[in-house]
Amino acid sequence: MANQPLTVSLIQSTLAWEDADANLRHFEEKIDSIGERTELIVLPEMFSTGFSMSPEKLAETMDGKTVNWMKRVAHKKQAVITGSVIINDEGHYYNRLIWMLPNGQYGYYNKRHLFSYADEHNHYSPGDKKLTGSLKGWKINLQVCYDLRFPVWNRQPPEKENRYDILINVASWPDKRRTMWRTLLTARAIENQCFVIGVNRVGIDGNGHGYAGDSLIIDPLGNILVDLGSDEKIVTHTFHKEDMEKVRSHFPFLEDADNYLIML
Repeated sequence: MANQPLTVSLIQSTLAWEDADANLRHFEEKIDSIGERTELIVLPEMFSTGFSMSPEKLAETMDGKTVNWMKRVAHKKQAVITGSVIINDEGHYYNRLIWMLPNGQYGYYNKRHLFSYADEHNHYSPGDKKLTGSLKGWKINLQVCYDLRFPVWNRQPPEKENRYDILINVASWPDKRRTMWRTLLTARAIENQCFVIGVNRVGIDGNGHGYAGDSLIIDPLGNILVDLGSDEKIVTHTFHKEDMEKVRSHFPFLEDADNYLIML
């Protein structure tokens, strides 16, 4: 399956505040509207509720309606769906990114870096394990919002065979810090010599915070291939692994990287 192209759809959308039913209807309509063949659909952070600090009233289990919705829609569309959801797992609340396969199997990643500036660390538990998705021979590093600020957490592993090809970050990144969002996405692409997909929401949330979108696809040289701007929008893009491999071959900078595992 090496070097097969991979087609990915990004959905940049407003979110109904703390209203899972409305958001799931909204996203299903958007997913149904994707006319071309797609293999992976990326939704924003906390796509069913907005970035809420009320997990006590909003959290679902892994058998709840949002995860079951992801199973049903992934099967219907025959595509992987990913995005983060508020989950209650054995009494702990997580901002959990779910990687849902069309056959109903899934992996998940609990957001590691909780946004203390918005008190997230007092409402949710942090994760401690990474998740690398695999699709058509592509390795995909899955991250959530604030994780973007921490380059060691995103850093390519020292072993060449374990390096990932695409970094996905799903976010609720406020428009007041949009320059940081765009800059950090570009930096992660350049330093890891990978494609980067950042999917952010738009609109105003229940706390009055605005979101400018700026969902991007960036190549391993830091060039912006897709920019969704500030409107509700769906974009589908096909990646070709040889484009990344040419960069790594011509500029073998990863071979000179510090082995941070030893240094730590």
